[in-house]
Amino acid sequence: MYDIVVIGGGPAGLTAALYAARAGKKVMLLEANAFGGQIATSPRVENFPSVAETTGAALADKMFEQTTSHGVEFDMGRGKVSLSENGFVVTTEYATYSCKAVVLATGVTHKTLNVKGEEHLRGKGVCYCAVCDAAFYKDKPVCVVGDGNSAVQYALYLSEICSQVTLVTIFDKLFCDRELERRLCLCDKIDWVRNVRVTEITGSECVDGLIGIDDGGRERRIDCAAVFVAIGQEPHNEDFAELVNLNEQGYVVAGEDCRTSCKGVFAAGDCRTKSVRQCATAIGDGAIAGLAAAEFAELVK
Repeated sequence: MYDIVVIGGGPAGLTAALYAARAGKKVMLLEANAFGGQIATSPRVENFPSVAETTGAALADKMFEQTTSHGVEFDMGRGKVSLSENGFVVTTEYATYSCKAVVLATGVTHKTLNVKGEEHLRGKGVCYCAVCDAAFYKDKPVCVVGDGNSAVQYALYLSEICSQVTLVTIFDKLFCDRELERRLCLCDKIDWVRNVRVTEITGSECVDGLIGIDDGGRERRIDCAAVFVAIGQEPHNEDFAELVNLNEQGYVVAGEDCRTSCKGVFAAGDCRTKSVRQCATAIGDGAIAGLAAAEFAELVK
């Protein structure tokens, strides 16, 4: 019997496991893919406090080493949770674990364009987070692909840092707040290219442009140093839909206290309802959820 099982080995999950272990609890940490989450795939991280610059992989390794050095056990697998008489049972493809409390830290994945060159140039100019990567393209021309709030917010944010921003949309209108559209139309550093479907991101070692097809069937090329893809994110909480409340987008409904609708289950990081999804906010969630889960486990006999 474990005190706590943490599902998800990104910054939120690693931090939750670390804090729970330091509180004297027996903790199992589960990860379906690779420990570190999205941050592990980032070629450069420059916004992590006390670390001027590092790679995402190096940062993830340090987090993992620190967490396991405090006695946290870990295993691979996608955890599914069910209620039991003594708490919860977490089942993976390989094993079953009983515990008193659960922390969900399953994260999200960015939706991709699924076009030629995108995967090859990921981290080499293909970006999914303007706040994370904008500084790398200071005074350079960039493209943003997307037509919703996130895409327009990316474009406005990037216009303050980059030399020129081209917003590419597949339709001739935006699906964003009216105020955001007004600000975008007033910004002379943003060029809005309508009715273009991106078919390829080009470059050998790094991004040098994108190619699209307009509504007349004509090919169009736009030169740029980076392509910011902003077509949405996907949480991975479908396995917990009968355990905790999810919102319409599939995020776990949980506030800043990380408590869910199910007593003893906490949600941390990008998988929960929140406005800012960054490594730093995930770590904050992890600390809160880890301590809250440890406190709850104390009450379970």
